[in-house]
Parts: sequence; structure tokens; C-alpha cells
Amino acid sequence: MAAAGAEAVVAEEEEEKRLPEGDPESGGDSEDEGDSDSSGDGEDEEKENEAEIQRLEEQLSINAFDYNCHLDLIKLLRQEGELVKLRRARQKMSELFPLTEEIWLDWLKDEIKMASESSEREKVYELFERAVKDYICPEIWLEYAQYSIGGIGQEGGIERVRSIFERALTAVGLHVTKGTALWEAYREFENAILETAQPAPGSVPSPEQQQMLCSQLEKIHTLFRRQLGIPLLDMETSYAEYEEWSEDPIPETTVKNYKKALQQLEKCKPYEEALLGAETPKLAEYQAYIDFEMKAGDPARIQLIYERALAENCLVPDLWARYNQYLDRQLKVKELVLSAHDRAVRNCPWTVGLWIRYLLAMERHRVDHSIISEMFEKALNAGFIQATDYVEIWQAYLDYLRRRVDFTQDSSKELEELRSAFARAVEYLKQEVEERFSESGDPSCTIMQNWARVEARLCNNMQKARELWDNIMTKGNAKYANMWLEYYNLERAHGDTQHCRKALHRAVQCTSDYPEHVCEVLLTLERIEGTLEDWDAAVQKTENRLARVNEQRAKAAEKEAALAKLEEEKAEQRKQARAEKKASKKAKKARTGEKRKADDDDEGEWGQEEEEQPSKRHKGDGLLEEDMEVEMGLFGRSGPEKPDRPANQKEKATTSRKDIPKVLHDSSKDNVTVFVSNLSYNMAEPEVKLKELFESCGEVAEIRPVFSNKGTFRGYCYVEFKEEKSALQALALDRQAVEGRPMFVSPCVDKNKHPDFKVFRYSTTLEKHKLFISGLPFSCTKEELEDVCKAHGNVKDIRLVTNRAGKPKGLAYVEYENEAQASQAVLKMDGLTVKEHVIKVMISNPPLRKLPDKAEAGRASQFAVPRQVYGARGKGRTQLSMVPRALQRQGNPVAKAENGMVQNSAAASSAPPEEPKKMSNADFAKMLLKK
Repeated sequence: MAAAGAEAVVAEEEEEKRLPEGDPESGGDSEDEGDSDSSGDGEDEEKENEAEIQRLEEQLSINAFDYNCHLDLIKLLRQEGELVKLRRARQKMSELFPLTEEIWLDWLKDEIKMASESSEREKVYELFERAVKDYICPEIWLEYAQYSIGGIGQEGGIERVRSIFERALTAVGLHVTKGTALWEAYREFENAILETAQPAPGSVPSPEQQQMLCSQLEKIHTLFRRQLGIPLLDMETSYAEYEEWSEDPIPETTVKNYKKALQQLEKCKPYEEALLGAETPKLAEYQAYIDFEMKAGDPARIQLIYERALAENCLVPDLWARYNQYLDRQLKVKELVLSAHDRAVRNCPWTVGLWIRYLLAMERHRVDHSIISEMFEKALNAGFIQATDYVEIWQAYLDYLRRRVDFTQDSSKELEELRSAFARAVEYLKQEVEERFSESGDPSCTIMQNWARVEARLCNNMQKARELWDNIMTKGNAKYANMWLEYYNLERAHGDTQHCRKALHRAVQCTSDYPEHVCEVLLTLERIEGTLEDWDAAVQKTENRLARVNEQRAKAAEKEAALAKLEEEKAEQRKQARAEKKASKKAKKARTGEKRKADDDDEGEWGQEEEEQPSKRHKGDGLLEEDMEVEMGLFGRSGPEKPDRPANQKEKATTSRKDIPKVLHDSSKDNVTVFVSNLSYNMAEPEVKLKELFESCGEVAEIRPVFSNKGTFRGYCYVEFKEEKSALQALALDRQAVEGRPMFVSPCVDKNKHPDFKVFRYSTTLEKHKLFISGLPFSCTKEELEDVCKAHGNVKDIRLVTNRAGKPKGLAYVEYENEAQASQAVLKMDGLTVKEHVIKVMISNPPLRKLPDKAEAGRASQFAVPRQVYGARGKGRTQLSMVPRALQRQGNPVAKAENGMVQNSAAASSAPPEEPKKMSNADFAKMLLKK
């Protein structure tokens, strides 16, 4: 039957190949015009598929670790019916990666269709054996057992089937939700054998037949009893089936085990239900289940739940690491441990920790040296994403080689291999790693340090150790005191006093970070072991060195003070220039007869700032400049203005804003308020515009735009909602484009109460599944970048970095589904040309933000001002203080908050000593006449 099926498949394939050529028997010439078009379309599609297959094969020849490329190639080959190429493609992929359940089942079904002879069946058996080793999968085990039943007629067929079923029960028989299917299939198989062993009706069974019947019945009884002692779903049905099948009462021991299993099932059900209701990847649910099983302490169940978790999260390195650690420390079964480690590195080859644990496990279980060395070479080709990863894997391999050496012998093959490996490691980091990452990953030369320790302590070869340390110092480490002291300690333990003294004298001369420490060590050495001449020489050398160091530090301090003074002078000059410019403008207005419209209260409030605060210029709506106002005493708006003629509409609008009374803020409403900034200064009717935008998040209670004393919009405002959940939803609008600029939306948080609060919404730590791309053309869109990136994996998100004005900066962050896709994209895209721009691609690992110097911190604290009561948010996204310098001179307590800003209560009662006298228009006129 199988042979006939295979022939039919081949015949169908040959028929399909002949159809496009117009075979007369196929009726090709008699088809109408529509069918001819379909045939032509089929030929075009076939050619496209062939070209795509060729492209995928070429891409895999360049990068064999492209997982998605393997999947696409297998899918196309299976669609085209290229069975030989399909088998080869699957074989190559299985050598590099563990295959998923779906891929294995498709492969097995294709091979089963073509297997007709016994030799071909053996190949299918071998394929099944490989499949069950990748993951513990109940479906594959069940398929394996059912396929083996087809060979029951061969010699030893029944025993083979039973062996496979027993292995399947050991692997997945404890699976709470899927284990029942295997138990039932096993029982059905044994029941089928029982039926064939029954004697013919009316005949008397022989003693041999009777014995075989009793033996077969006992096998089925045993299967029922074993199953009922395991917590599985639908246990009640299995128990009822056993009661119906068995002629004898169920033994009391079996009933007791059944009830115990039911109790255990009740404990497992919440975790199983959580897994059924959770969305992928279910890591939290699996971890809770693992913790539960770990407390119970059944090794078989712990192993199974780990395997279930890994089947759905095979690309999570931490999960593999925890599983392997459990196997290493608890089970310690060689085949099981090494198999798990092998699958871990095949799934997550970019994780150096998994390779190191694998090498240790192989050494622990005494695997042959050649196999361990081969595995280390695979690790070097795994494509780690950091230079330090290569240092770690080399160090682990060198530790292994060191443990193989018998140092009681003067020379041995293992010792020479260790020295050769040390030399190769140093060269590898210098050539391969440094060329790829622009750094060796080992700036302090830890590998060479360990090599020197081995030579000095274990080989008694101080001469070689000194050569190595000399090489270390020439790589830029001579300025560090800790490096010299490390060498000194090695000489102290295994060298002689002369070399110790020589090393310390060089250290005193070269060290620049902690010279006092090195000088102290030198004086201590001479105090204990040196002669008077040695002591005098050491004292003179250390005094001269410390004198030079102190002189250099004094010069550096003077230079820093001079620079600070110069900056202060420049700031004072700029301040005077701005004051003169303002006075000039005011005098010009007075000379032309313009009248000031500000009232006395406004003059008292803003007089000081007009002298010190610089003006802020921006374009739009005919306004050539706008004074930078402070966040106190600003007026809000209560509603939209009435339509007016364009010529004087803005003038009337700004005048009406000045007449609106000041709004007091209730700080208890911070939780329902968000701060919105980076808006366009030219935004007309900001209340109306923003209300339309934020109403999608919930009911808006009030919108308070902030205006200058001239009535011009300052680009930020406060949005108050009725409910707190609406404010939380509004944070999702952060960075949304509004009139061509990214709008910033942040919580209203008082940083005096919450100093650690951060507004920055993106991660500033290492994210191995996210890429940072630089050098992009400014014209590159999100869609164009996605077309480039999606060829290397599933892209979850792309963020083009812009400035505050919404202009692109040529930078982007691309988030993939997992680390494997991201690491492949780095290898393929780094150095790629996009619109005649060569881009740089690396794993996202933003540098730490620099903290201000102590001197700057001191100056900042000197001019500290009270936080505003409403909307306190510290520094903005640009890390620039929004408090004007004019206000920074004030140190009086806060009086009240108006329109969300803080006023100084003492400003109205007592003026600063240097405050200039207020001048009226007549005073300005007199001043001009005197000139």
C-alpha cells in the first residue's frame, strides 16, 4: 500500500510538470483562453519561486545562522515539491537549530509517505529519534509510537513498540493535559494484542495460551494502575473505564493512589488554568508552576515542567540557564545533562554563559578532550554581541586546559597546549575581536595576567611572567597603581627583592591615578628589607614624585579656576549687553511717543527680570521676539476669543489674556494632571486644539496654557482630567506629532518629594533584542527602514529619533522579537548603504548619562529656588532648568501658587539691594534729552 501510494505521488508530480507544456492527454490544447492565462500565471509564479529559492540559498551560503531564511526556503521547497532539496534544507537547518514541533511533524509525514521498504523505515525511525531529542513533545512521541505499530509484523516488532511507548511515558506520561492520550494509545495497543491472543470460539485454550492470556491481562491491569496513580486531566473517566473493564474489584492500593493523585491534580489545576488563559510567552505563569514543582521536589515533574516552558520559550537564555543549573546540581545524569546543554547553545548561541556552562558540564562528565575542543571552536563562531563575551569564553577554555596539566612534570603535552592556547587567545582578541568591535574586550589584560600567574606559581618560570607583565604595561596600563601592585605582589610571592624594588621604582615614576599609594608601598618595602642607601633613594624619589604631582594638581586647579572666572566674566558681559540693549529699545520707544500699558503691579513683578533675563526669539505670526518669562505670576485663559479682524486680532487676544485673573492651583490634583510641553509657540487657540486631542483619553476638567506677560503662548500647558485613569491614558500620547512637532506629555510630579522620578520613557540599559542604527539619511522614513530590517526577522517597533522641532537626526531604534534576530540583523546590516549613506548598526546599549561636576553642583545649590507647588517636574527633557536666572537670586519662602507657578512673597515687600529704580516714560524722555 505504501509503495502504491509513493508511486501515485510521483505520477501526480510528473503529471503536474507536463500540464503547463500542453500535453494532449492532459487536455491542455482543448482548454479555453481563461485556462491558458491561468497556466501562464502558474509558469510565472513557478519562475518567481525558483528565483526566490536561489536567492535564499545564496543568502544562507553567506550566513548559515539566518533562522527565518531557513524557514522560508523549506516552505518554498515543500510548495514546489522539490523533495531532494527539501530534505537537504531540513537536514542543514536541524544541524544548526533545534526544530519546532510543526517542522518536525511536516518532515516526518513527508518521509513516512515515501518509506516503503524496511531500510527506508529504519531511516524514519532514526529521524524520529532525532526529533524527540530536540524538545519533549507529546505529539511527536504519539506519532512515533503509532508509526512503530506499522512495523509490528517484523521480527521483534511488538517489543519495539512497547519500548517506544515506555520511553514516551517516561518523557511525557506525566504531562497533566496531554499525557492521557499516550496512556490510552498504549492500552489500546495491548488490548489489540489481547484480542489476537483469544482462542477461537468453542475451543479450549492450551496451557501456553492460557498463560499468555493471563500475562496480557496483567499488562493491561498494570497500565491502568500506573495511569491512575498520576495526576492527569479527566482521571475520573479513566477510573470509570477501569471499573467497567476489570472483572475483579479494583485493589485498595490502586484506589488509595488514585485519590492521592486526584488531590495532587487539584493543586496543579490553578497553574494549568493560568497557562491556558495566558498569552505567549507565559513566562510568569511557567515560572510560578516551576516554583510549585520545585517545592514538591519530584525530579521527573520538575524536568517536565521545565521542558514544557522551554518548548514555548526556546529563545530565553535565562530559562535555559536555570534548567541546566538544576540538572547539573540535582539530577547529574550525563546523557540528560549534556543533551540539555547542547539544546541550550543551539537555541541561544549568542549567550556566552550557556557555552561556558556546557564546557564545564562536559568536563564534569569526563567527555573526551577532542570533543570539548571542538565545542569550544563552535562557541568562537557563535557570533557573540559583545567583545567581553569572547574574553569570558576564552578564559573558561583556558581554565579547562589548565586543569588538565600535571605541573609536577617539567614539561608535558598538556602544558604546551595550554601555553599555545594562551598565545592564541591574546592574538585572537587583538586581531579578530578588536577588528569587529574596535576593542579587544580585555583592556586590563586579564588573560595575560592569568598566564603570568600560571608561569610564576605553577611552572616556576618568573622570567616568562616578567615578559608578560612588561607586555601588559606597554598596553596603556602603566598609569594605574593597581596594575603595578598586582605585579609587585606576584614578584613578592615568587620573585626576589631586587625585582620588587625595580617594579616599585617604575611604578612611582609612571602611576598617575594613585601615586601616594605606590609611594607608601615602596617606603614600606625599604623599611623592612632595604639598606640606608635604599631608604634614602626611596625617600628622595617619592618626595620628588609627590612634589611634581602636587604641582601638577595645583596648576590644574588654577587653570580650572581661571576658566570658571572667564566664564563668569563672559556671562557678566552678556548680561550687561542685554541690559543695555533693553534700555536702548525702551528709550527708542519713549522717543517715538509710545506709551507703556503695563500697570504698576506688573512693573514690580517683572522689573528685576527685565534687567537680567535674556529675551527669547522665535518666528511666527509677526512676533519677532518674546521675552523669556518666569513661571510665576503668569496668566491663563478661560475660553476661546471672539472672532475679530486679522489685523488686530492677536493684539486684542494678548490684551484680553492680561485681564484674566490669576488661577490658584490645588496641589492635590497632581494625580489627575499631566504636563504638556514642546508645543508650537504659534499654536492658535491651544485650549481648543488640545481639548480635541485629549478628550479621547477621558473627560477634561481644565486646560491651562502658560502665556508670557505679553500674552504670547509659551509652548507648554497643564491638562487636568476628571479621573486619574484618564491622566494615565494621556501619557500614551507622548511624542505624538502636533503641528509638525513632537508633543511631550509627562506626569505632574513634585521632584522634591520624588527625587528619583524619571520622565524619560525609553530604557537606558542594554537591550539585546533592540538595535541602534546611526548614519541614516534624514529623508529615510519609518516604512523604508522597516523594509530593510524585516528581511532579518520580525520587527516589533521602529522609532526614528527626532529633535524637539520634529526634525530627524539620522538615528533609529529597531526592536525585534528576540535576541537571535537582532544579532543576525547586526551581522547583516552593519555597514549597509541606504540612500548613499553607510549606516552603523549595533545592539542598543546607551551610555550612562554624565553627572554634573561637584563644582557645578555647588553653584547650583547656591542659587537654589523653591519648587513650584503645581506641576513640579524638576528639569525637563533637555536637562535644562526652566527657572530663569533672575529668579535664582531669590531665596525667600514661597507665598502662593498662581496659574500653576510659584511666586516669591518677599518680592513685593522688599526689593534686592541692587534692584534699579523704576523709570516712567517721562524719566526715559529726560534721559534721552541729556544725551
